[in-house]
Amino acid sequence: MYKYGSNALRACAYLLGNVPTALGGLFFLPRPGAVDNWADSRRTAARRWLGVSNDSSDSSDSSPTTRRWLAINTLIGVPAGLMALLVAGNLVVGVLGTTVWWAFPRANRPRLWVDLPIDGWADALSLGIVQVVVLGAVACFVLPPLARAHTRLLAPSRAERLAVRTATLTRTRADVLDAHGAELRRIERDLHDGTQGRLVAMTMELALARQAVREEPETAEGLIERAHASAEATLAELRDVVRTIYPPILADRGLSGALSAVVARSAVPARLDLGELGKIPAAVETVAYFTVVEALTNAAKHSAASAATVVVERTDGRLRIRITDDGCGGADEARGTGLAGIRRRAMALDGEVTVDSPAGGPTVITAELPCVW
Repeated sequence: MYKYGSNALRACAYLLGNVPTALGGLFFLPRPGAVDNWADSRRTAARRWLGVSNDSSDSSDSSPTTRRWLAINTLIGVPAGLMALLVAGNLVVGVLGTTVWWAFPRANRPRLWVDLPIDGWADALSLGIVQVVVLGAVACFVLPPLARAHTRLLAPSRAERLAVRTATLTRTRADVLDAHGAELRRIERDLHDGTQGRLVAMTMELALARQAVREEPETAEGLIERAHASAEATLAELRDVVRTIYPPILADRGLSGALSAVVARSAVPARLDLGELGKIPAAVETVAYFTVVEALTNAAKHSAASAATVVVERTDGRLRIRITDDGCGGADEARGTGLAGIRRRAMALDGEVTVDSPAGGPTVITAELPCVW
């Protein structure tokens, strides 16, 4: 009963809220920016009050989606809202008429149904109770479906969602290409400035050692030792470069083993909860690995966290990664904490990233990546 009453109240509040906004939206039609803001506010209300997914379209300008949204909202939002007002108002009148009708002056007593006066307890307990029961049933069983139907009618069409998705993918692909170019330049710079220089120095030392091996064996031995040290340093640098491209631990131990190693060496004490992952594409494994690495690094550097949890599971063809820490919260992509990199990697695979980090914590980073290609 509580569930039905709660749904009825939420639906009634949503439908009543649409009456002024549906009428007010007409005044904003000539103003593109205001139109989009107005529509977005109602979509947010739909998600908050009813829990119905009603994705916004691209609001970079006054799109056809938004104008269609406002037109439909005006046509159906006003009648639906007035119906909710009628039900709610008469429900209140029924309750008053059943309980405290006697407290009103005779000329101003509540009137039930089609303007029927209350002349005594018989009228109150018969007509009043019937009105409350009937309108209560309408509120519980008619208004919530009506509100849900309203939000579904206002949802973007398939073609509009496809257009928005295409625009989003075009933008993210351009970002990925820019990031890929920057990464290639970084790798080239690392190889040129570090590895190449060490290889040149090692080659010269070996050439000098070859010349001195017969006449100055001690000098040759020192040169060989220096060349050996240079070779070890070069290998370490090459491993670092390769690790930024595709971590070798993924190839050796798979995603489960790699994440276990990351959690084990995390600066913040962390716990790993792995579901049944199955076979995952290499590109998805790489993004998942770097997502966990970056999130735990952020927790250690910025959040002053004392514990973290990493949950990785695969459901409905998507890999879901959730990293939670008990730090101070307030994570902000604009401050360069690595969150932008996490989002960019995920969006390159048509994935999604959400960050919930209120001031005071906790911080929850959730990434969902498609695994069915």
